[in-house]
Amino acid sequence: MLLTTFTACLDELDIETLNQDEQSAALVVEAILTDEMITQKVYLSRSSIRLDLETDTVYNPFIPLGIRPLDSVDMEGGAIVSLLGDNGTEHTFTEGDEGVYLSNQQFALEMGVDYTLKVTTSNGLEYQSDPLSVQGKSQLTNVYAEKAFNQSGEEGVAIYVDSEPQQGNPRFYRYTYAETYKIVAPLWDEQQFVLTDYDPCALPVPTYNLEIVDREEQNRVCYNTLSSTTIDQLSTAGNLEDKVSRHMIRFIGKDNFIISHRYSILVQQQVQSADAYSFYGTLKSFSQSDNVFSQVQPGAIYANVHRKGGSVENVLGYVEAVGVSDQRLFFNYEDFFPGEELPPYAFGFNCDLFTSNESHVSYCSPGPQGDGCPPSVIEQVDQGLITYYAEYDYDLVPTASCPGPYVFVSQICGDCTTLGSNVEPEFWTE
Repeated sequence: MLLTTFTACLDELDIETLNQDEQSAALVVEAILTDEMITQKVYLSRSSIRLDLETDTVYNPFIPLGIRPLDSVDMEGGAIVSLLGDNGTEHTFTEGDEGVYLSNQQFALEMGVDYTLKVTTSNGLEYQSDPLSVQGKSQLTNVYAEKAFNQSGEEGVAIYVDSEPQQGNPRFYRYTYAETYKIVAPLWDEQQFVLTDYDPCALPVPTYNLEIVDREEQNRVCYNTLSSTTIDQLSTAGNLEDKVSRHMIRFIGKDNFIISHRYSILVQQQVQSADAYSFYGTLKSFSQSDNVFSQVQPGAIYANVHRKGGSVENVLGYVEAVGVSDQRLFFNYEDFFPGEELPPYAFGFNCDLFTSNESHVSYCSPGPQGDGCPPSVIEQVDQGLITYYAEYDYDLVPTASCPGPYVFVSQICGDCTTLGSNVEPEFWTE
């Protein structure tokens, strides 16, 4: 009866109504052009005509790396891209990765110059942006961290910025960051499994060669870098002073493993135009909406790129010119929580010790396959799920139901490269 009641209250939504006609996939133009002397980038893609489903990003040690589902983007290749200034300058771009266009020469936008981005797609259609200009410059004077509590009462570290206006009319700001953190595998060992000549279907028993060898490369200490994904804006319009003081960029709970050892954040402050500030504000409202069918729709967000020749066409994305200022901060966990236990390991993962039979029944054996034991060592090594820890010792795994010749750990606990890169970043300092 309960099931019948719920079913009667729901109307079926035909998922086909959410798709776009393939011919109407809109061009998406995205670029943040800056007053830094750098290789500038322009991104071209098409609005997706596929249903984009959310994917689970929680780490599962029993799913081999490399086979998890990933979201995809329809990149737009083969276009001609250039940036023209009203002072006669022209900067051309060349496609690198598909849909990513890099300036042929490094350049910095100049204040007082209006720029127009021009795009000609591979089918000959021409597009251009509204005039773009850097509105002002403001210098980050301080990026600093303090022990704090968030609105939920959680203890952690808050990261703040201060800045001073330098030139022009900086009133509208957007903040982004890239954070890099040090990872130390808690159950790392100097030796590792090496499996060769493995045939799980060989008869009468699987054939293989399993060796325990010294590690050839360092994979105990790694580093991972993540970029901010939220829209963080601030306006000083209407304030007596244009300077920014104690604007919080990031709050990290004290139990977040990314600050377990050493943490760094590179904060970028972007001075926006009023139109760009409004665009991102509307986009933020849409992205935070609880009901996408009742709130702001993407088509209602004004884009500043249009089709040339008066043709009416819905172009998505946004191109802006910004004045930027960057500053990096480092800190260690002990700087704020001296003598306290480190946060739980990645994703709260419990790094236990395991043991199991070295081999298994042939996959092609006509007899019973299961023996009630966990997957064998060679199966898990073949799938990249485990790493070597020690020879079998009862004291290490006293409750093992199927003891084998080795003690091992989940890959994530003994090999930091499952979570980051073992190459130390050039900017890193201890």
